Amino acid sequence: MPLPLKFAVIGCGAIGARHLAVLAAEPSARLVAICDTDLARCKHFSQMYGNVPYFTSHEELLRHSDAAVCNVCTPHALHAPMAIAAARAGKHVLVEKPMALSSRDAERMIAAAQGHHVRLMVVKQNRYNAAVLAATAAIREGALGPILMVQTTVLWHRPERYYSQSPWRGRADLDGGALWTQVSHFVDLMIWWCGDVVDAAATLAVRTHEIEIEDCGTAQLRFAGGAIGTILWTTCAPSRNVEGSITLVGRDGLIKIGGGYLNQIEHWDISNTPAPSTSESTDTANEYGTYQGTSSNHHRVIADVVRDVVSGNTSVVDGREGLRTVRAIERIYGNAEWCWDDGAGCSGLRRSDVAGELRGRPVRDHRTAV
Repeated sequence: MPLPLKFAVIGCGAIGARHLAVLAAEPSARLVAICDTDLARCKHFSQMYGNVPYFTSHEELLRHSDAAVCNVCTPHALHAPMAIAAARAGKHVLVEKPMALSSRDAERMIAAAQGHHVRLMVVKQNRYNAAVLAATAAIREGALGPILMVQTTVLWHRPERYYSQSPWRGRADLDGGALWTQVSHFVDLMIWWCGDVVDAAATLAVRTHEIEIEDCGTAQLRFAGGAIGTILWTTCAPSRNVEGSITLVGRDGLIKIGGGYLNQIEHWDISNTPAPSTSESTDTANEYGTYQGTSSNHHRVIADVVRDVVSGNTSVVDGREGLRTVRAIERIYGNAEWCWDDGAGCSGLRRSDVAGELRGRPVRDHRTAV
C-alpha cells in the first residue's frame, strides 16, 4: 500500500481533535476526510487542515472517501456500529478506547474485520510510555519473579462542566462509566502484565457530580497469572489530577509507576536490575482545556498503525487484545454493588438497573460532602 497512508477521522470532539493534529504532523499519513454531526465543527477543522473534505454522516464518508483507515473517535456507544460499518466498507479501523461497551459488541467488531479482511486496531497509547516500557521489559525478563499483587490508583479531577457541557458524558447508555472512560488504559496494563481478570468484586458511588455513572469506585481483582489486585478510582479530585499509578509487587521486586499519567517511575526495587537512567519520561498528558487526560503518545500509535497496514510489522493493539479489557471491565461492573448515602447502604443493583435507579432518586439525596 503506497505512502502516505490515507486516514479519515470520525468524531471531532476532544480526542478526535487530537487525532487530527497527530495525522497532520505524521509524514507517513495523510488526512483525507473528517466527519462529525456538528456542521460548524466540520467546517472549522476542514479549514484548519487545508480544506479537507468533510461529512456530517459516517455513512456518507464511507461511501465517498478513499481513506484506507478510519479513526473512530465518537461517544463510546457508537464505537461498535461505526467500526462495523467501516469494516464492511473495506476500511481498516482504529478505534479509541473503550473499544466497545460490551464483549458482545467487541466480538461483532472483530468478526466484521475478519470477514471483510481488514485490520481492527485499538488505541492504547499508554503502552508506549517510557516508564511502562521499562516495567514491561523487567517483567518479560523475569526480573520481578511471579507477580503477587498489583494496585492501580486513579485520583483525577473532572469538573461538573466536563459532564454538563457534553450530551453523552456521564450517561449510562453512551458513556458507560468511569472505568471505561478514565481507567480503561490502566486496566489494559494490568491485564498485559498479570493476565486476564478471572474474578472481580466492586463498590460504586456517585458523590459530587450530577451523572448517571459512578464518580468513585473500588474493585478487588484476581488475575489468570495468579496475582491479586485492587483499583481505586475517582473523578472527584477537587482541582486537578493528583495521581494515576500502578504498583507491581513481585516475588523478587517492586515497581511503582506514577505521576499524573503514568510518566514517572516512583519506586524501583529489583535486585540485580538497575532502575532506568531517568525516573521521569518525556511523556506528557493530553490537554483538553479544563482537564488532563492520559498520555499524549497518539503519534506513536499512528506511526504503528501505518507500519501495521503497510507491512504488518507492528506492536499496535488489535481487536482480540482490546477485547480482554472489555471483558475485564464488564466483569467488574457485572459484580458491582452501588453504595448510597441516603441511609440505604449498599444495594445489589447491577449495571442494567442502576441508570434507572439514579434517575429515580433525587440526586442530592444520595450524596455526601466528601
